[in-house]
Amino acid sequence: MKFKDMPYERIDFVQVKEQLKGLMTELSEAKSGEEQFEIHRKFYKLNDRVQTQVTLCSIRHTIDTTDGFYEKEQNYYDEQVPEYSNLCVEYQKLLFASPYRKVLEEKIGSVAFKNMEIAMKAVSEEVIPLMQEENALVTEYEKLLASAKIDWEGEILNLSLLTPYLKSKDPEVRRKAAEKQNAFFDSIADQLDELYDKLVKNRTEQAKKLGFETYTPLGYLRMQRNCYGRKEIENLRRQVKEVWVPFAESIFEKRKERLGLETLTYTDEQVYGSEGNPQPEGTPEEILAAGQKMYEELSPETKEFFDFMMENELLDVFGRKTKAVGGYMTYLPDYKAPFIFANFNGTSGDVDVMTHECGHAFQGYLAAEDPIREHADIGMETAEIHSMSMEFFTEPWYGLFFGEEKTAAYTDMHLEDAVIFVPYGCMVDEFQHEVYDRPDMTPMERKEMWKKLEKEYKPHMDYAGLDFFERGCFWQKQHHIYSFPLYYIDYVIAQLCAFEYKIWMDKDRQSAWESYLKLCRISASEFHTDLLQQSGIESPFKDGVISKIVENLKKIA
Repeated sequence: MKFKDMPYERIDFVQVKEQLKGLMTELSEAKSGEEQFEIHRKFYKLNDRVQTQVTLCSIRHTIDTTDGFYEKEQNYYDEQVPEYSNLCVEYQKLLFASPYRKVLEEKIGSVAFKNMEIAMKAVSEEVIPLMQEENALVTEYEKLLASAKIDWEGEILNLSLLTPYLKSKDPEVRRKAAEKQNAFFDSIADQLDELYDKLVKNRTEQAKKLGFETYTPLGYLRMQRNCYGRKEIENLRRQVKEVWVPFAESIFEKRKERLGLETLTYTDEQVYGSEGNPQPEGTPEEILAAGQKMYEELSPETKEFFDFMMENELLDVFGRKTKAVGGYMTYLPDYKAPFIFANFNGTSGDVDVMTHECGHAFQGYLAAEDPIREHADIGMETAEIHSMSMEFFTEPWYGLFFGEEKTAAYTDMHLEDAVIFVPYGCMVDEFQHEVYDRPDMTPMERKEMWKKLEKEYKPHMDYAGLDFFERGCFWQKQHHIYSFPLYYIDYVIAQLCAFEYKIWMDKDRQSAWESYLKLCRISASEFHTDLLQQSGIESPFKDGVISKIVENLKKIA
Protein backbone atom coordinates (compact mmCIF):
# COMPACT_ATOMS: atom_id res chain seq x y z
CA MET A 1 0.00 0.00 0.00
CA LYS A 2 1.26 3.47 -0.87
CA PHE A 3 2.14 5.58 2.16
CA LYS A 4 -0.34 8.30 1.25
CA ASP A 5 -3.15 5.72 1.25
CA MET A 6 -2.34 4.26 4.68
CA PRO A 7 -5.34 5.16 6.85
CA TYR A 8 -4.69 6.99 10.10
CA GLU A 9 -6.95 6.45 13.08
CA ARG A 10 -6.20 7.80 16.54
CA ILE A 11 -5.46 4.99 18.99
CA ASP A 12 -8.07 4.85 21.75
CA PHE A 13 -5.78 4.01 24.65
CA VAL A 14 -8.69 3.34 27.02
CA GLN A 15 -9.81 0.56 24.70
CA VAL A 16 -6.26 -0.66 23.96
CA LYS A 17 -5.38 -0.85 27.65
CA GLU A 18 -8.50 -2.91 28.30
CA GLN A 19 -7.52 -5.27 25.49
CA LEU A 20 -4.00 -5.55 26.89
CA LYS A 21 -5.32 -6.24 30.39
CA GLY A 22 -7.51 -8.95 28.86
CA LEU A 23 -4.42 -10.57 27.32
CA MET A 24 -2.70 -10.38 30.69
CA THR A 25 -5.62 -12.26 32.26
CA GLU A 26 -5.48 -14.88 29.51
CA LEU A 27 -1.73 -15.21 30.01
CA SER A 28 -2.15 -15.78 33.74
CA GLU A 29 -4.80 -18.45 33.18
CA ALA A 30 -2.98 -20.32 30.40
CA LYS A 31 -2.13 -23.96 31.08
CA SER A 32 0.95 -24.39 28.88
CA GLY A 33 3.79 -22.57 27.21
CA GLU A 34 2.25 -23.20 23.79
CA GLU A 35 -0.99 -21.57 24.92
CA GLN A 36 0.91 -18.59 26.32
CA PHE A 37 2.80 -18.18 23.05
CA GLU A 38 -0.49 -18.08 21.10
CA ILE A 39 -1.65 -15.31 23.46
CA HIS A 40 1.65 -13.55 22.92
CA ARG A 41 1.01 -13.59 19.18
CA LYS A 42 -2.23 -11.69 19.91
CA PHE A 43 -0.07 -9.15 21.76
CA TYR A 44 2.09 -8.80 18.64
CA LYS A 45 -1.01 -7.96 16.62
CA LEU A 46 -2.30 -5.43 19.15
CA ASN A 47 1.06 -3.75 19.66
CA ASP A 48 1.77 -3.63 15.92
CA ARG A 49 -1.50 -1.76 15.39
CA VAL A 50 -0.60 0.75 18.10
CA GLN A 51 2.94 1.25 16.82
CA THR A 52 1.74 1.63 13.22
CA GLN A 53 -0.69 4.43 14.05
CA VAL A 54 1.72 6.20 16.42
CA THR A 55 4.42 6.04 13.73
CA LEU A 56 2.07 7.23 10.96
CA CYS A 57 1.30 10.26 13.12
CA SER A 58 4.96 10.90 13.88
CA ILE A 59 5.97 10.71 10.20
CA ARG A 60 3.18 13.00 9.04
CA HIS A 61 3.97 15.45 11.83
CA THR A 62 7.64 15.67 10.78
CA ILE A 63 6.70 15.90 7.09
CA ASP A 64 4.83 19.13 7.87
CA THR A 65 5.42 20.59 11.32
CA THR A 66 2.78 23.27 10.60
CA ASP A 67 -0.02 20.72 10.14
CA GLY A 68 -2.27 21.47 13.11
CA PHE A 69 -4.04 18.09 13.02
CA TYR A 70 -0.91 15.98 13.33
CA GLU A 71 0.65 18.40 15.81
CA LYS A 72 -2.37 17.83 18.04
CA GLU A 73 -2.16 14.06 17.51
CA GLN A 74 1.58 14.09 18.34
CA ASN A 75 0.87 15.95 21.58
CA TYR A 76 -1.76 13.29 22.37
CA TYR A 77 0.77 10.47 21.91
CA ASP A 78 3.46 12.31 23.88
CA GLU A 79 1.02 12.17 26.78
CA GLN A 80 -0.49 8.72 26.26
CA VAL A 81 2.37 6.50 25.07
CA PRO A 82 4.37 6.47 28.35
CA GLU A 83 1.40 5.03 30.23
CA TYR A 84 0.78 2.45 27.52
CA SER A 85 4.48 1.54 27.49
CA ASN A 86 4.36 1.02 31.22
CA LEU A 87 1.42 -1.37 30.84
CA CYS A 88 3.38 -3.27 28.18
CA VAL A 89 6.12 -3.72 30.77
CA GLU A 90 3.52 -5.11 33.18
CA TYR A 91 2.52 -7.57 30.48
CA GLN A 92 6.18 -8.49 29.96
CA LYS A 93 6.55 -9.12 33.70
CA LEU A 94 4.01 -11.93 33.36
CA LEU A 95 6.00 -13.45 30.49
CA PHE A 96 9.21 -13.05 32.44
CA ALA A 97 7.81 -14.83 35.51
CA SER A 98 5.97 -17.49 33.51
CA PRO A 99 6.10 -21.06 34.84
CA TYR A 100 6.52 -22.00 31.18
CA ARG A 101 9.49 -19.69 30.69
CA LYS A 102 11.61 -22.47 29.14
CA VAL A 103 9.10 -23.03 26.33
CA LEU A 104 8.73 -19.31 25.73
CA GLU A 105 12.48 -18.78 25.68
CA GLU A 106 12.80 -21.46 23.02
CA LYS A 107 10.22 -19.53 20.96
CA ILE A 108 11.44 -15.96 21.29
CA GLY A 109 15.01 -16.31 22.57
CA SER A 110 17.09 -15.41 25.63
CA VAL A 111 17.88 -11.90 24.32
CA ALA A 112 14.18 -11.02 24.46
CA PHE A 113 14.01 -12.02 28.12
CA LYS A 114 17.12 -10.01 28.96
CA ASN A 115 15.52 -7.01 27.29
CA MET A 116 12.36 -7.56 29.33
CA GLU A 117 14.45 -7.54 32.49
CA ILE A 118 16.01 -4.26 31.36
CA ALA A 119 12.61 -2.74 30.54
CA MET A 120 11.25 -3.65 33.96
CA LYS A 121 14.07 -1.69 35.60
CA ALA A 122 13.70 1.30 33.29
CA VAL A 123 10.10 2.34 33.85
CA SER A 124 7.37 2.38 36.48
CA GLU A 125 3.99 3.99 36.95
CA GLU A 126 5.60 6.52 39.28
CA VAL A 127 7.70 8.10 36.51
CA ILE A 128 4.97 8.29 33.85
CA PRO A 129 4.21 11.99 34.48
CA LEU A 130 7.92 12.76 34.18
CA MET A 131 8.19 10.76 30.93
CA GLN A 132 5.23 12.69 29.55
CA GLU A 133 6.92 15.96 30.49
CA GLU A 134 10.19 14.73 28.90
CA ASN A 135 8.36 13.93 25.63
CA ALA A 136 6.81 17.39 25.60
CA LEU A 137 10.19 19.07 26.19
CA VAL A 138 11.81 17.08 23.39
CA THR A 139 8.96 17.99 21.02
CA GLU A 140 9.40 21.64 22.03
CA TYR A 141 13.13 21.47 21.21
CA GLU A 142 12.55 19.83 17.82
CA LYS A 143 9.91 22.42 16.99
CA LEU A 144 12.22 25.24 18.08
CA LEU A 145 14.88 24.11 15.60
CA ALA A 146 12.28 23.56 12.88
CA SER A 147 11.06 27.14 13.39
CA ALA A 148 14.23 28.67 11.91
CA LYS A 149 13.44 31.25 9.26
CA ILE A 150 16.76 32.42 7.89
CA ASP A 151 16.75 35.21 5.32
CA TRP A 152 19.13 34.34 2.48
CA GLU A 153 19.09 37.02 -0.20
CA GLY A 154 15.33 37.37 -0.01
CA GLU A 155 14.62 33.64 0.33
CA ILE A 156 13.58 32.18 3.68
CA LEU A 157 15.49 29.01 4.60
CA ASN A 158 15.29 26.51 7.45
CA LEU A 159 18.41 24.91 8.95
CA SER A 160 18.40 22.01 6.45
CA LEU A 161 18.11 24.28 3.43
CA LEU A 162 20.97 26.45 4.74
CA THR A 163 23.36 23.46 4.63
CA PRO A 164 24.49 23.81 0.98
CA TYR A 165 25.70 27.34 1.73
CA LEU A 166 27.60 26.16 4.82
CA LYS A 167 29.49 23.77 2.51
CA SER A 168 29.94 26.16 -0.43
CA LYS A 169 33.28 26.17 -2.26
CA ASP A 170 33.30 29.97 -1.82
CA PRO A 171 34.78 30.76 1.62
CA GLU A 172 32.86 34.05 1.80
CA VAL A 173 29.55 32.26 1.22
CA ARG A 174 30.46 29.66 3.86
CA ARG A 175 31.30 32.40 6.33
CA LYS A 176 28.09 34.30 5.65
CA ALA A 177 26.03 31.10 6.08
CA ALA A 178 27.83 30.26 9.33
CA GLU A 179 27.14 33.77 10.63
CA LYS A 180 23.44 33.32 9.80
CA GLN A 181 23.44 29.93 11.57
CA ASN A 182 25.28 31.43 14.56
CA ALA A 183 22.78 34.31 14.75
CA PHE A 184 19.78 31.98 14.72
CA PHE A 185 21.13 29.83 17.52
CA ASP A 186 22.16 32.92 19.46
CA SER A 187 18.59 34.22 19.16
CA ILE A 188 17.25 31.12 20.91
CA ALA A 189 20.19 30.65 23.32
CA ASP A 190 18.16 31.23 26.50
CA GLN A 191 15.43 28.82 25.37
CA LEU A 192 18.05 26.16 24.55
CA ASP A 193 19.61 26.52 28.01
CA GLU A 194 16.24 26.39 29.74
CA LEU A 195 15.02 23.34 27.79
CA TYR A 196 18.20 21.35 28.40
CA ASP A 197 18.25 22.27 32.08
CA LYS A 198 14.70 21.00 32.41
CA LEU A 199 15.53 17.80 30.51
CA VAL A 200 18.57 17.02 32.68
CA LYS A 201 16.64 17.62 35.89
CA ASN A 202 13.66 15.65 34.61
CA ARG A 203 15.76 12.63 33.61
CA THR A 204 17.70 12.76 36.88
CA GLU A 205 14.46 12.78 38.84
CA GLN A 206 13.20 9.79 36.86
CA ALA A 207 16.42 7.95 37.70
CA LYS A 208 16.17 8.68 41.42
CA LYS A 209 12.54 7.52 41.55
CA LEU A 210 13.65 4.25 39.93
CA GLY A 211 16.45 3.75 42.47
CA PHE A 212 19.48 5.08 40.56
CA GLU A 213 21.89 7.75 41.79
CA THR A 214 22.13 9.42 38.39
CA TYR A 215 20.47 9.17 34.99
CA THR A 216 23.40 7.42 33.29
CA PRO A 217 22.63 3.83 34.38
CA LEU A 218 18.96 4.39 33.55
CA GLY A 219 19.98 5.82 30.18
CA TYR A 220 22.01 2.67 29.48
CA LEU A 221 18.95 0.55 30.22
CA ARG A 222 16.76 2.68 27.96
CA MET A 223 19.35 2.34 25.21
CA GLN A 224 18.93 -1.42 25.75
CA ARG A 225 22.61 -2.10 26.42
CA ASN A 226 22.27 -5.73 27.33
CA CYS A 227 25.82 -7.08 26.95
CA TYR A 228 28.23 -4.21 27.71
CA GLY A 229 28.35 -1.18 29.98
CA ARG A 230 30.07 2.04 30.92
CA LYS A 231 33.44 0.36 31.51
CA GLU A 232 33.60 -0.89 27.90
CA ILE A 233 32.54 2.48 26.49
CA GLU A 234 35.10 4.39 28.57
CA ASN A 235 37.80 2.00 27.35
CA LEU A 236 36.71 2.62 23.75
CA ARG A 237 36.87 6.39 24.25
CA ARG A 238 40.33 6.08 25.83
CA GLN A 239 41.64 4.25 22.76
CA VAL A 240 40.06 6.80 20.44
CA LYS A 241 41.88 9.61 22.25
CA GLU A 242 45.17 7.74 22.04
CA VAL A 243 45.19 6.49 18.44
CA TRP A 244 42.24 7.91 16.52
CA VAL A 245 42.44 11.62 17.38
CA PRO A 246 45.94 11.96 15.86
CA PHE A 247 44.69 10.10 12.76
CA ALA A 248 41.66 12.39 12.43
CA GLU A 249 43.81 15.49 12.92
CA SER A 250 46.01 14.34 10.02
CA ILE A 251 42.86 14.28 7.85
CA PHE A 252 42.01 17.84 8.89
CA GLU A 253 45.59 18.81 8.01
CA LYS A 254 45.07 17.36 4.50
CA ARG A 255 41.91 19.43 4.11
CA LYS A 256 43.72 22.56 5.20
CA GLU A 257 46.39 21.94 2.57
CA ARG A 258 43.84 21.20 -0.19
CA LEU A 259 42.01 24.41 0.69
CA GLY A 260 45.27 26.37 0.68
CA LEU A 261 44.64 27.78 4.17
CA GLU A 262 47.02 28.68 6.98
CA THR A 263 44.33 27.94 9.58
CA LEU A 264 41.39 25.57 9.26
CA THR A 265 38.32 27.11 10.93
CA TYR A 266 34.85 25.81 11.71
CA THR A 267 33.55 27.19 8.42
CA ASP A 268 36.14 25.20 6.46
CA GLU A 269 36.36 21.77 8.09
CA GLN A 270 33.31 20.34 6.30
CA VAL A 271 34.75 21.23 2.89
CA TYR A 272 36.82 18.64 1.01
CA GLY A 273 38.88 20.91 -1.25
CA SER A 274 39.19 24.20 -3.11
CA GLU A 275 36.55 23.09 -5.64
CA GLY A 276 34.18 22.47 -2.75
CA ASN A 277 32.52 19.17 -2.00
CA PRO A 278 31.63 16.94 -4.94
CA GLN A 279 27.91 17.45 -5.60
CA PRO A 280 25.59 14.83 -7.06
CA GLU A 281 24.38 15.39 -10.59
CA GLY A 282 20.72 15.52 -11.56
CA THR A 283 17.43 16.35 -9.92
CA PRO A 284 16.20 14.72 -6.71
CA GLU A 285 14.04 12.46 -8.89
CA GLU A 286 17.11 11.42 -10.88
CA ILE A 287 18.99 10.66 -7.66
CA LEU A 288 16.17 8.35 -6.61
CA ALA A 289 16.28 6.67 -10.03
CA ALA A 290 20.04 6.21 -9.71
CA GLY A 291 19.46 4.67 -6.31
CA GLN A 292 17.01 2.22 -7.82
CA LYS A 293 19.56 1.16 -10.45
CA MET A 294 22.25 0.81 -7.77
CA TYR A 295 20.16 -1.49 -5.58
CA GLU A 296 19.00 -3.46 -8.61
CA GLU A 297 22.62 -4.28 -9.43
CA LEU A 298 23.95 -4.69 -5.88
CA SER A 299 22.05 -7.92 -5.11
CA PRO A 300 18.68 -9.65 -5.69
CA GLU A 301 17.74 -8.86 -2.08
CA THR A 302 18.42 -5.13 -2.41
CA LYS A 303 16.57 -4.97 -5.75
CA GLU A 304 13.42 -6.45 -4.21
CA PHE A 305 13.72 -4.09 -1.24
CA PHE A 306 14.14 -0.85 -3.18
CA ASP A 307 11.45 -1.69 -5.71
CA PHE A 308 9.09 -2.15 -2.75
CA MET A 309 10.11 1.24 -1.31
CA MET A 310 9.57 3.07 -4.58
CA GLU A 311 6.32 1.34 -5.55
CA ASN A 312 4.80 2.20 -2.16
CA GLU A 313 6.19 5.75 -2.00
CA LEU A 314 8.01 5.05 1.25
CA LEU A 315 10.66 7.75 0.80
CA ASP A 316 9.90 11.38 1.61
CA VAL A 317 13.24 12.98 0.82
CA PHE A 318 12.52 16.31 -0.86
CA GLY A 319 13.43 19.41 1.17
CA ARG A 320 10.50 21.62 2.13
CA LYS A 321 10.42 24.62 4.41
CA THR A 322 7.90 23.17 6.86
CA LYS A 323 9.59 19.79 7.29
CA ALA A 324 11.43 18.84 10.46
CA VAL A 325 15.21 18.92 10.22
CA GLY A 326 17.35 15.80 9.83
CA GLY A 327 16.61 12.35 8.53
CA TYR A 328 15.56 8.98 9.86
CA MET A 329 14.27 5.52 9.03
CA THR A 330 11.28 4.12 10.85
CA TYR A 331 9.03 1.10 10.44
CA LEU A 332 5.29 0.51 9.99
CA PRO A 333 4.66 -3.01 11.33
CA ASP A 334 1.14 -3.54 9.95
CA TYR A 335 2.46 -3.00 6.41
CA LYS A 336 5.89 -4.61 6.96
CA ALA A 337 7.13 -1.34 5.52
CA PRO A 338 10.23 0.70 6.33
CA PHE A 339 9.90 4.45 5.78
CA ILE A 340 12.69 6.94 5.01
CA PHE A 341 12.45 10.64 5.89
CA ALA A 342 15.12 13.10 4.72
CA ASN A 343 15.73 16.60 3.39
CA PHE A 344 17.47 16.58 0.01
CA ASN A 345 19.37 19.84 -0.39
CA GLY A 346 21.58 19.33 -3.45
CA THR A 347 24.66 18.26 -1.50
CA SER A 348 26.45 14.93 -1.23
CA GLY A 349 24.30 14.37 1.87
CA ASP A 350 21.50 13.42 -0.54
CA VAL A 351 23.56 10.40 -1.62
CA ASP A 352 24.34 9.61 2.01
CA VAL A 353 20.58 9.24 2.51
CA MET A 354 20.40 6.79 -0.38
CA THR A 355 23.09 4.66 1.22
CA HIS A 356 22.84 5.23 4.99
CA GLU A 357 19.08 5.36 5.58
CA CYS A 358 18.55 2.64 2.98
CA GLY A 359 20.92 0.45 5.00
CA HIS A 360 18.57 0.80 7.95
CA ALA A 361 15.52 0.24 5.78
CA PHE A 362 17.01 -2.79 4.03
CA GLN A 363 17.63 -4.49 7.37
CA GLY A 364 14.08 -3.61 8.46
CA TYR A 365 12.74 -5.11 5.25
CA LEU A 366 14.69 -8.35 5.81
CA ALA A 367 13.68 -8.49 9.50
CA ALA A 368 10.02 -8.38 8.49
CA GLU A 369 10.41 -12.00 7.38
CA ASP A 370 10.92 -13.03 11.03
CA PRO A 371 7.58 -13.66 12.81
CA ILE A 372 9.14 -13.12 16.26
CA ARG A 373 8.68 -9.41 16.84
CA GLU A 374 11.31 -9.25 19.60
CA HIS A 375 13.94 -10.12 17.00
CA ALA A 376 13.32 -6.75 15.36
CA ASP A 377 14.12 -4.96 18.62
CA ILE A 378 17.77 -4.28 17.79
CA GLY A 379 20.06 -2.00 19.75
CA MET A 380 21.16 1.17 18.02
CA GLU A 381 24.83 0.14 18.01
CA THR A 382 23.78 -2.80 15.82
CA ALA A 383 21.28 -0.86 13.72
CA GLU A 384 23.90 1.70 12.73
CA ILE A 385 26.25 -1.03 11.44
CA HIS A 386 23.62 -1.87 8.83
CA SER A 387 23.50 1.74 7.61
CA MET A 388 27.16 2.71 7.83
CA SER A 389 28.35 -0.51 6.19
CA MET A 390 25.86 -0.05 3.35
CA GLU A 391 27.58 3.29 2.62
CA PHE A 392 30.75 1.33 1.84
CA PHE A 393 29.08 -1.58 0.02
CA THR A 394 27.58 0.88 -2.46
CA GLU A 395 30.95 2.47 -3.38
CA PRO A 396 31.10 0.83 -6.86
CA TRP A 397 27.92 2.72 -7.82
CA TYR A 398 28.92 6.22 -6.66
CA GLY A 399 29.51 7.11 -10.32
CA LEU A 400 25.73 6.94 -10.93
CA PHE A 401 25.37 9.98 -8.68
CA PHE A 402 28.57 11.94 -9.27
CA GLY A 403 29.70 11.17 -12.81
CA GLU A 404 33.16 10.09 -13.84
CA GLU A 405 35.13 13.16 -12.76
CA LYS A 406 33.81 13.59 -9.21
CA THR A 407 33.44 9.97 -8.09
CA ALA A 408 37.00 9.57 -6.81
CA ALA A 409 36.73 12.81 -4.84
CA TYR A 410 33.43 11.78 -3.27
CA THR A 411 34.76 8.32 -2.37
CA ASP A 412 37.78 9.93 -0.69
CA MET A 413 35.66 12.57 1.06
CA HIS A 414 33.18 10.00 2.31
CA LEU A 415 35.97 7.98 3.93
CA GLU A 416 37.53 11.11 5.43
CA ASP A 417 34.19 12.25 6.85
CA ALA A 418 33.69 8.86 8.49
CA VAL A 419 37.19 9.03 10.02
CA ILE A 420 36.79 12.54 11.46
CA PHE A 421 33.36 11.70 12.86
CA VAL A 422 34.72 9.17 15.39
CA PRO A 423 36.36 11.65 17.81
CA TYR A 424 33.34 13.95 17.62
CA GLY A 425 30.99 11.07 18.42
CA CYS A 426 33.09 10.16 21.46
CA MET A 427 33.14 13.79 22.57
CA VAL A 428 29.34 13.98 22.48
CA ASP A 429 29.16 10.81 24.56
CA GLU A 430 31.70 11.91 27.17
CA PHE A 431 29.97 15.29 27.45
CA GLN A 432 26.66 13.60 28.25
CA HIS A 433 28.28 11.35 30.83
CA GLU A 434 29.73 14.42 32.53
CA VAL A 435 26.38 16.23 32.40
CA TYR A 436 24.39 13.38 33.95
CA ASP A 437 27.10 12.61 36.50
CA ARG A 438 26.80 16.22 37.69
CA PRO A 439 23.21 17.24 36.95
CA ASP A 440 23.49 20.41 39.04
CA MET A 441 25.99 22.00 36.65
CA THR A 442 24.90 25.42 35.45
CA PRO A 443 24.48 26.11 31.72
CA MET A 444 27.79 27.99 31.81
CA GLU A 445 29.59 25.05 33.46
CA ARG A 446 28.25 22.70 30.77
CA LYS A 447 29.61 24.98 28.08
CA GLU A 448 33.01 25.12 29.78
CA MET A 449 32.99 21.32 29.89
CA TRP A 450 32.29 21.20 26.14
CA LYS A 451 35.20 23.56 25.44
CA LYS A 452 37.51 21.37 27.53
CA LEU A 453 36.48 18.24 25.62
CA GLU A 454 36.92 20.00 22.27
CA LYS A 455 40.58 20.57 23.14
CA GLU A 456 40.97 16.80 23.73
CA TYR A 457 38.98 15.46 20.78
CA LYS A 458 39.26 18.26 18.18
CA PRO A 459 42.37 20.23 19.11
CA HIS A 460 42.43 22.09 15.77
CA MET A 461 38.98 23.65 16.31
CA ASP A 462 38.78 27.40 15.66
CA TYR A 463 35.37 29.10 15.48
CA ALA A 464 36.95 32.33 14.20
CA GLY A 465 34.71 34.79 16.02
CA LEU A 466 31.38 32.94 15.79
CA ASP A 467 30.44 33.85 19.33
CA PHE A 468 27.62 31.33 19.99
CA PHE A 469 29.94 28.46 19.16
CA GLU A 470 32.97 30.06 20.84
CA ARG A 471 31.00 30.16 24.10
CA GLY A 472 30.98 26.35 24.09
CA CYS A 473 27.47 26.00 22.68
CA PHE A 474 28.07 23.87 19.58
CA TRP A 475 26.48 20.83 21.26
CA GLN A 476 23.14 22.63 21.41
CA LYS A 477 22.65 22.11 17.67
CA GLN A 478 23.22 18.34 18.08
CA HIS A 479 19.64 17.22 18.53
CA HIS A 480 20.56 13.76 19.86
CA ILE A 481 21.85 15.41 23.05
CA TYR A 482 18.39 16.79 23.74
CA SER A 483 16.17 14.15 22.15
CA PHE A 484 18.03 10.83 22.45
CA PRO A 485 20.31 10.88 25.52
CA LEU A 486 23.40 8.63 25.42
CA TYR A 487 22.55 7.47 21.87
CA TYR A 488 25.49 9.05 20.06
CA ILE A 489 28.22 6.56 21.02
CA ASP A 490 26.24 3.90 19.16
CA TYR A 491 27.20 5.67 15.93
CA VAL A 492 30.87 5.38 16.90
CA ILE A 493 30.64 1.67 17.77
CA ALA A 494 28.88 1.02 14.49
CA GLN A 495 31.24 3.18 12.43
CA LEU A 496 34.21 1.23 13.71
CA CYS A 497 32.49 -2.04 12.74
CA ALA A 498 31.64 -0.56 9.33
CA PHE A 499 35.32 0.24 8.83
CA GLU A 500 36.04 -3.44 9.45
CA TYR A 501 33.57 -4.28 6.66
CA LYS A 502 35.26 -1.69 4.41
CA ILE A 503 38.66 -3.30 5.00
CA TRP A 504 37.15 -6.77 4.47
CA MET A 505 35.26 -5.94 1.27
CA ASP A 506 38.36 -4.40 -0.27
CA LYS A 507 39.99 -7.83 0.10
CA ASP A 508 37.00 -10.16 -0.53
CA ARG A 509 33.77 -8.39 -1.42
CA GLN A 510 31.58 -11.49 -1.74
CA SER A 511 32.38 -12.96 1.67
CA ALA A 512 31.99 -9.53 3.28
CA TRP A 513 28.53 -9.15 1.67
CA GLU A 514 27.47 -12.62 2.83
CA SER A 515 28.55 -11.70 6.35
CA TYR A 516 26.56 -8.44 6.12
CA LEU A 517 23.39 -10.28 5.03
CA LYS A 518 23.88 -12.69 7.91
CA LEU A 519 24.28 -9.79 10.35
CA CYS A 520 21.07 -8.18 9.05
CA ARG A 521 19.08 -11.40 9.35
CA ILE A 522 20.37 -12.35 12.82
CA SER A 523 18.88 -9.04 13.95
CA ALA A 524 18.21 -9.06 17.72
CA SER A 525 17.98 -12.82 18.08
CA GLU A 526 21.55 -12.68 19.45
CA PHE A 527 23.37 -10.27 21.79
CA HIS A 528 25.36 -7.54 20.02
CA THR A 529 28.78 -8.91 20.90
CA ASP A 530 27.72 -12.45 19.90
CA LEU A 531 26.29 -11.42 16.53
CA LEU A 532 29.53 -9.61 15.71
CA GLN A 533 31.45 -12.77 16.49
CA GLN A 534 29.07 -14.91 14.41
CA SER A 535 29.45 -12.49 11.50
CA GLY A 536 33.24 -12.44 11.66
CA ILE A 537 33.61 -8.86 12.95
CA GLU A 538 35.83 -8.00 15.92
CA SER A 539 34.28 -5.95 18.71
CA PRO A 540 35.80 -2.45 18.92
CA PHE A 541 35.63 -2.77 22.72
CA LYS A 542 38.48 -5.26 22.53
CA ASP A 543 41.92 -3.78 23.15
CA GLY A 544 43.94 -3.37 19.99
CA VAL A 545 41.06 -3.53 17.50
CA ILE A 546 40.88 0.25 17.05
CA SER A 547 44.64 0.46 16.47
CA LYS A 548 44.35 -2.28 13.87
CA ILE A 549 41.56 -0.39 12.05
CA VAL A 550 43.65 2.81 12.04
CA GLU A 551 46.67 1.04 10.57
CA ASN A 552 44.55 -0.44 7.76
CA LEU A 553 42.80 2.86 7.00
CA LYS A 554 46.06 4.80 6.87
CA LYS A 555 46.88 2.81 3.73
CA ILE A 556 43.85 4.20 1.89
CA ALA A 557 42.89 7.50 3.64
